[in-house]
Amino acid sequence: MSESPQQTEPESSALVVIAVVRSGGIAGVPRRWRVEASADGAADWIDRIDRCPWDAEIESSPGADRFQWTIRARTPSERREREIPDGALSGPWLDLVEAVRAASS
Repeated sequence: MSESPQQTEPESSALVVIAVVRSGGIAGVPRRWRVEASADGAADWIDRIDRCPWDAEIESSPGADRFQWTIRARTPSERREREIPDGALSGPWLDLVEAVRAASS
């Protein structure tokens, strides 16, 4: 897990909270998406969270003006955080990010 300055997320009574932040790029303006799930939708979100390889090594080629993704997930049993370079955002990570972005629009 990468160390980064902690931005405090507001506490919530939801069972599952997922926050996605995209930073970097040419403009350097961060974008944020967030989803909170109660008991009705928690199982689907927990399944998406569990499919992500939180502790796996991530390889990505460095490059100027690339996005960096920060994903934070809180479930009843754990809190996870991971920074992912744009070039490594694929598979279960991409599925989770796209689902959060779609749910928060």
